[in-house]
Amino acid sequence: MKRKGLFLFLIFFLCSLIAACTGPGKEDKGPQKYEAEFVGLFDTLTRVMGYADSQDAFKSTVQALKDDLEVYHQLYDIYHAYPGRVNIRTLNEKAGQGPVEVDPKIIGLLLFSREAYDQTDGRVNIALGAVTGIWHRYRQEGIDDPQAARLPGRDLLEEAARHSSIDDLIIDQVRSTVELKDPRMSLDVGAVAKGYAVEQAALAAEARGVKHLLISVGGNVRAIGARNDRGEPWRVGIENPDYAVDDYLAIVKADSLSVVTSGVYERFYLVDGKSYHHIIDPDTLFPENRYLSVSVITPDSGLADVLSTALFNLDLEEGKKLIESLDRTEALWCMPDGSLIESSGFSAFIEE
Repeated sequence: MKRKGLFLFLIFFLCSLIAACTGPGKEDKGPQKYEAEFVGLFDTLTRVMGYADSQDAFKSTVQALKDDLEVYHQLYDIYHAYPGRVNIRTLNEKAGQGPVEVDPKIIGLLLFSREAYDQTDGRVNIALGAVTGIWHRYRQEGIDDPQAARLPGRDLLEEAARHSSIDDLIIDQVRSTVELKDPRMSLDVGAVAKGYAVEQAALAAEARGVKHLLISVGGNVRAIGARNDRGEPWRVGIENPDYAVDDYLAIVKADSLSVVTSGVYERFYLVDGKSYHHIIDPDTLFPENRYLSVSVITPDSGLADVLSTALFNLDLEEGKKLIESLDRTEALWCMPDGSLIESSGFSAFIEE
């Protein structure tokens, strides 16, 4: 978490309990603004902001949202097991052992991920887990012991990449089963799971009648409707990857939109003074330094999550072409020198 975000979180924590709602006193009438925070789901901080007739009504909305996200968090976890749950970790453990019956929510995520693979020409590949797992291990070792930080060998990565074919992911919707054909393959849904889960939870909230809500799960922002019945948009800040700068890169006007940013500052480690971030290019099997961050605006949070990763692994012109091919989708690239490149329609969403 960036220092600016951590500072704001600490202020909130000192003023209220985690997940406790804040709002006006009893003398206020009509829909009022309330906020809530909780930590842990998808290993990050979740913030929720909205308007409600009472604090109890808002708490009920937040609790239902949190309950939904908790289910997705457990199902999509690749690191931990949960009593009574068959999740992505289970699938990885049973690779090469035949079909495994799973929750329909896992089927939905994996089908979405297959579509993402095709849509991004393989730049987002959840079957690359054997490779990303190596990087995760080396990164964690480097964080734990910076003096011993090292890079994985290319031979090791290339051998792992031989077990990353999306075609070895077999999904049977009728039987609700998933099979990993290659016993050495592994799924890593980090580029899709959070955004997809936020989108599904937002849709469920809308189905319960929620009209105005802003959800941020570790920076994956999804706006349900406008800020109020007057149609005033939510204001969403795009974080600056430069720690020394407090200003946002841009303020986005969001009405039924998602805003997702991927950046080199999120998870990284240093080897011989050089930073290596967590977004692995499936072509080179290494993190590339084309950009400091990439932000995507589009209605679907899952698609925004996918695209923010895909654009990191595409040259600028290729990325622009991909964005221009999609309806109601825009992007902002922060280049290594700090300059900003916008897609053709991005400025329409910016608050002047």
